[in-house]
Amino acid sequence: MDWAYKNSLFTSDMILDNLGFVYIIRNNLDNRAYIGKKLFYFSKVKYIKNRKRHIKFESDWKDYFGSCEELICDVAHYGVHNFSREILYLCKSKGVMSYLELREQMSNNVLLKPSEYYNGFVGGKIHRKHVLDKINL
Repeated sequence: MDWAYKNSLFTSDMILDNLGFVYIIRNNLDNRAYIGKKLFYFSKVKYIKNRKRHIKFESDWKDYFGSCEELICDVAHYGVHNFSREILYLCKSKGVMSYLELREQMSNNVLLKPSEYYNGFVGGKIHRKHVLDKINL
């Protein structure tokens, strides 16, 4: 199952300088959804000749189905073909990504609608300096 972005297939060459994305995964059988965020890349510290180096490697974003155990169980039970994955926002920083994820979760009242959303937790620390002048609303 591929990721969609603006009604098109999203591919690796579309990542450009974005760090991650905010997404929605929808169960097409009952329309229940999960809103989350995911990084495109991870950084690992590796010592080469006694010098610290940050090695960047691609995350598992292509095969990712969220961190919610209930959603993961449903994907395993019903099959990936019964779910759709959509990228809502591409983000250039973790702060912007966290802000947009939380904004989507709160505006959709995900905690108050357990029959419509898998999300059982929302939260995070987001500082003004992380998002000010970086988000076009």
